[in-house]
Amino acid sequence: MPKKYKPISVKKVKTCCLKSRKSKVERKKAGKPFKGGSFGDFLESLPGILAADDFKAVVDAVVKARKNNKPVILGMGAHPIKVGLSPVIIDLMESGLITAVAMNGACIVHDYELSLMGHTSEDVDAELCKGTFGMAAETGRGLNRAIINGVKKKQGIGRAVGEHILKSKAAYKEMSILAAASSLGIPATVHVAIGTDIIHMHAEADGRAIGEGSMRDFRLFSSVVADLKGGVYINLGSAVILPEVFLKAIAVTRNLKHDVKNFTTVNMDFIQHYRCRENVLRRPVLSGGRSIALTGHHEIMFPLLAAALNDRQNK
Repeated sequence: MPKKYKPISVKKVKTCCLKSRKSKVERKKAGKPFKGGSFGDFLESLPGILAADDFKAVVDAVVKARKNNKPVILGMGAHPIKVGLSPVIIDLMESGLITAVAMNGACIVHDYELSLMGHTSEDVDAELCKGTFGMAAETGRGLNRAIINGVKKKQGIGRAVGEHILKSKAAYKEMSILAAASSLGIPATVHVAIGTDIIHMHAEADGRAIGEGSMRDFRLFSSVVADLKGGVYINLGSAVILPEVFLKAIAVTRNLKHDVKNFTTVNMDFIQHYRCRENVLRRPVLSGGRSIALTGHHEIMFPLLAAALNDRQNK
């Protein structure tokens, strides 16, 4: 026979006093209607709750790091370039708010094409069906030659491509993050997985040069990470390559007895991926520090962050 149940009696339930109960939402943390003013005024009008509070904490962390002359590293995938953020990123570099940039291999393709032609990002579906995906001659030839020539001069890929663009006759150099980094003397590193980028399909591709250039950049990046205590690492739109590279840089610098602790990590993406959660937000700060996840579209969230940072710096 199945057991029979009766509705539970709540006559003896104990209540508590609302006045003394701890609450997570308070009137003083509520947002205020924004009626105009500076961007800082808009920021102050946001609620002091959840993601709005996290956003303000990222601004505070970056501003504090730069006041203390600590690094603010931007690790990025190619999508931020493809949604038009290059001028925003370059402005933050020029104003001293971003002190180092780390990229995956796809970034140099879009960075280079923008500087050369003022446009980038082909229709993969259409070009793949025609057998022409990734076969732009100027891109394959120019980038592979830049890497080969740079490695001969003991350069990593980031500096090699940046200097190549600066010295070229490219019509839109002001759109290049790598050219800006080279001009400003900011470390810019490129971290490549062989076979993931369209330039690897071209006859000019030299695996030895690509590998050596990327290894040089990993060691340069690790040198910047060794100085990260008190600084900020922002992962912008890289789901795999940069989170893995960042974790390995943390590992090697700590192995070498650098005090890489007590910094802030930030992951900005429209989906919070596994490797970003583990290798950017959780594992690196287990021994000290803070991590913050900001979820949203790059083309909205990053300009908001840049505007907030510029407003705070100018006060």
